[in-house]
Amino acid sequence: MASMRDIKRRKASIQSTGQITKAMKLVSTVKLQKSRQKAENSKPYFDMMYGTISSMLKKSGNIDHKYLKAGGSGKKAVIAITSNRGLAGGYNNNIVKLIVGNPELKAEDTCVYAIGRKGRDGLSKKGYEIKGDYSEVINEPVYQDAADLTKELLGSFGRGEIGEIYLAYTSFKNTVVHIPKLIKLLPFTMEAGEDGEHETEKAQALMNYEPNEETVLDMIIPKYMSSLIFGALQEAVASENGARMTAMDSATNNAEEMLGKLELQYNRARQGSITQELTEIIAGANAIS
Repeated sequence: MASMRDIKRRKASIQSTGQITKAMKLVSTVKLQKSRQKAENSKPYFDMMYGTISSMLKKSGNIDHKYLKAGGSGKKAVIAITSNRGLAGGYNNNIVKLIVGNPELKAEDTCVYAIGRKGRDGLSKKGYEIKGDYSEVINEPVYQDAADLTKELLGSFGRGEIGEIYLAYTSFKNTVVHIPKLIKLLPFTMEAGEDGEHETEKAQALMNYEPNEETVLDMIIPKYMSSLIFGALQEAVASENGARMTAMDSATNNAEEMLGKLELQYNRARQGSITQELTEIIAGANAIS
C-alpha cells in the first residue's frame, strides 16, 4: 500500500488538475453559448444558399461550365477544419480519420488547406501535403476569411492545379452530438435522388440566365462556396466548444472520483499507522512489565 505522504501528494496533484479542468469547462460553456447562437442564426442562410444553387442547376438543363465539371488535374484539395488547441476529446482526431479513411483522398493525390493546427499537424504526419495554413482563422472566423480562401481555391481550380475540392468539418447538432462531415464543393453535383424527385419540375420550367449562364455562374458559385465554408466554420467552432466542455466535464468528474478513492486509501493507511503505533506501545509496555 502507498504511504500516507505519497497519497497526499497524489491528492494535491489531482485536486490541482481538477480545478483546471473545471475552469476550462466553465470557459468552454460560456464560449459555447455564443458560438452556438451564431451557428444556429446563420444556418438557415447557408441552407437556403445551397438549396437555391441546387434548384437553379436542376432547372438549367445541360450547362457546360468550368465549375460543373472536374478540372484537368487529378489532384484533389480538401479544406480541413479543426482547432488550434487540444483537450476536446476526439474532436480533432475525428476529422483526421475522416480524411485519411476516405479512399478518394489518398495522401499522394490530395493537398490540404488546413484551418486549425491540430488537423494540420495530424494530416502532415500522415503524409498529406499542407498547401495552405489558415489556422488563425478558426480563432474568430468572419465571412471575409471564407471569401479569401474561396478565391484562392477557385484560382487553383481554374488553372487546372486541382480537379476537385472537398470540405471536412464537424457539424453541430446539439451540445453533446457533433458529426464529422465531408462534402464535395466542386465540381458541383446533385445529391443522390434529387434529380428524379424534381424531374417534372425541371421539364416544366427551365432556368433562364441574364446576361448569360457563364456570367451568372461565375458570380453565384463563389458565393455558394464561400457560404458553405463560412457556415462550416461557425458549426466547427460551436462543435469544438461543445466537445471541450464535455471532455472537461468528464475529466472533472473523473478527478472527483479518484479523489474519493484516494481519500479512502488515505484513511485506511492512517488507521493502519495508528493501529501499528498502538501495537508497538502495548508491546513495549508488556516488555517493561
